[in-house]
Amino acid sequence: MDITDIKNLRIAIVGGGYGGASVAKALQNIGAENVHVYEQASALAQVGAGIGLRPPSVELFRQWGMFDAIAAVSSPSDHLEIISGDGKHILAKEEWPGLRAYKQINHNRIIHRGDFIDALLSVLPAGMVHIGRKLSTIEDHGDHSTLTFENGETVTADLVIGADGIKSVVRNQLFSQKEPVFSGEHAYRAVISIDDAHGLVTDDNPRFYMGQNGTIAYNLPLRHRGQLSYDITAPSDDDSWAPEITTEYLVKILDGFDERIVQVARELDMSQVTSRSVFDIDSIDTWHTDSVALLGDAAHAMLHHQGQGANSAILDAGGFADALLEGDSVKHALAIYEATRKLLTDELQRISRLGWNSNAVDSAFPANQ
Repeated sequence: MDITDIKNLRIAIVGGGYGGASVAKALQNIGAENVHVYEQASALAQVGAGIGLRPPSVELFRQWGMFDAIAAVSSPSDHLEIISGDGKHILAKEEWPGLRAYKQINHNRIIHRGDFIDALLSVLPAGMVHIGRKLSTIEDHGDHSTLTFENGETVTADLVIGADGIKSVVRNQLFSQKEPVFSGEHAYRAVISIDDAHGLVTDDNPRFYMGQNGTIAYNLPLRHRGQLSYDITAPSDDDSWAPEITTEYLVKILDGFDERIVQVARELDMSQVTSRSVFDIDSIDTWHTDSVALLGDAAHAMLHHQGQGANSAILDAGGFADALLEGDSVKHALAIYEATRKLLTDELQRISRLGWNSNAVDSAFPANQ
């Protein structure tokens, strides 16, 4: 599309998480000026634990002129280790894919989710993000759409991007009414001081400990914060969204693990532990109409085993901006975007559902095999 046409597009982004904030920045970078992000939360508070931003995502941050904002609140990692639950055997130790694929080395950046959102929002213009806007309905009129929010506000846009997560209203009303799929697992997450990590943190590289019973202990160092992101993923039949757990339960499912991991569990302040059932969605047939498209978890929510959820949303954002530049209309651009991204994320959804097998870790990065 012509730069002037992009500049004049009325663009509404539903959702102010990783995907929504990333695509807002990507669109701003190609000259879009009338972009607004609508986030349902009434405040943008720091929540969550650690994630890893892969080298291709980091390369986009460089292109968007925001690498320094990310680097200031993250630590550089050059490899990932997969270790037996008891800590006695390294099952895989591999450099991050794409680390050396660019003009400069792009380390995987280990970052707290809250710091990541803050960094994204810090590079967006004042007034672009509107909080307290929970979407009620979307009406697709072909070449434009109307959004109605629960506060009664309505917005008309030439292009709507549904980046509203796994429970996406945009997806539910226009694309698929299938419910999220329970994985049969829970994730228990806490951020603790390195001083309380019993020597688990020795550098900036994540280590995943694989138990024989299907339980996995994910350790992501946040050394720039003096912290460790401590994540236990375990099989469970309980599909309640936020299951209640106890210290005794955590210690029990970690039987046979490295004693340091068990000791951290014994000492956790359970009021600071986030407990969630793990869900994804089935691949849906299409992500776009003539003027509406899905992005991130709304399009392809996936399990967290490969650490590709946030990274896929970021790469969606880059692909979306590229497609607008390549297409001769919004309709054409959305078709290009889906054709470019969907096959890749369909495969990542599939691989992420396979999870890990502690007896057969052929690679730390099966998606790259």
